[in-house]
Amino acid sequence: MSLNRTEKAVVIDEVKAQVAKAQTLVMAEYRGTTVADMTKLRKSAREQGVYLHVLKNTLARRAVAGSPFEVVSGEMSGPLIYGFSTDAVAAAKVINDFAKTNDKLVIKAGSFDGKALDKAGVSALASIPSREVLLAQIAGLLNSPVARFARVLAAVSEKKGGGAAPAEAPAAA
Repeated sequence: MSLNRTEKAVVIDEVKAQVAKAQTLVMAEYRGTTVADMTKLRKSAREQGVYLHVLKNTLARRAVAGSPFEVVSGEMSGPLIYGFSTDAVAAAKVINDFAKTNDKLVIKAGSFDGKALDKAGVSALASIPSREVLLAQIAGLLNSPVARFARVLAAVSEKKGGGAAPAEAPAAA
């Protein structure tokens, strides 16, 4: 069904709002994908905070005009699903993971930090751990020296006899 001019303007404004806050755009061709599979993909995208929609390519081109994602406007042809995410890797991860299990979904292109990405670039971006995982790794690295220092102090204190009694007494022979 064709959209009238005001409906098209509403779609463009909605996508522009997503573009304004997104860091990553991933486009994939969905030809031949079943409705059930698309529903699973959309559910996964919602859980990860990814804006995932099938858009008319002309409307998508207008929405990304003047944004860092304009570099991939030449790739916007054919039946595409567009994934925008504020997390740098979320859109790439959701679409790449789904494409691994469904050969009908083909990653076409993407954009991150104003640079165009091909299929290999999107896969490389998807292999980066999520923000939460990276923050947990940094916290672990920062905590590690403190924990080691505390263990050394406890061992020195125990050796000098000022520490707590050992948890188990050695068995008598």
